[in-house]
Amino acid sequence: MSRSLAGEPPAAGRRAGSTSAGPYSRTEWELLTDLPGRVIVTAIQPGPGRPHRGVTAGIAGLDAVAAGRVFDSDLVRAVVAEIYARHDDTSLPAPRTDLVDVLADCRAVVRVLERRADPADSAAYRQWVQSVAARVCVTASAVLPIGTVAPADRRLLDRLGTALGLR
Repeated sequence: MSRSLAGEPPAAGRRAGSTSAGPYSRTEWELLTDLPGRVIVTAIQPGPGRPHRGVTAGIAGLDAVAAGRVFDSDLVRAVVAEIYARHDDTSLPAPRTDLVDVLADCRAVVRVLERRADPADSAAYRQWVQSVAARVCVTASAVLPIGTVAPADRRLLDRLGTALGLR
């Protein structure tokens, strides 16, 4: 099993398989591939007890997304490949990044993964998305001891973890 470049624990998953949308509908695949970026934007946005984040926090989130390239999960690697394969299209609508919307989409992703994904790939994807948010929050909490996050960021991570079915 591999360890991500971001230093997260190894993600469970299967080795063999294709790197395409596979059994997912176009809508489901877009949900899976859009969620990591939306989580970054949501984690960066200021909120109650959460100040505006700097560029460093956004870069940390992008690094965590890129770390998915070496996860031991076909699904995570396929999602990252799709994210990197996309061309910049400014005609697309701005993504929904309201926390309530992101949490609802996290729950929708869990339902899609329950129906369509290998259980190990499902777990790996959900853990990876959570690790993306955690990297943003840890970087944003640079004034705290290493590896800790502010209480408001901990609440955000807890809510994401619950919506992703990790808690």
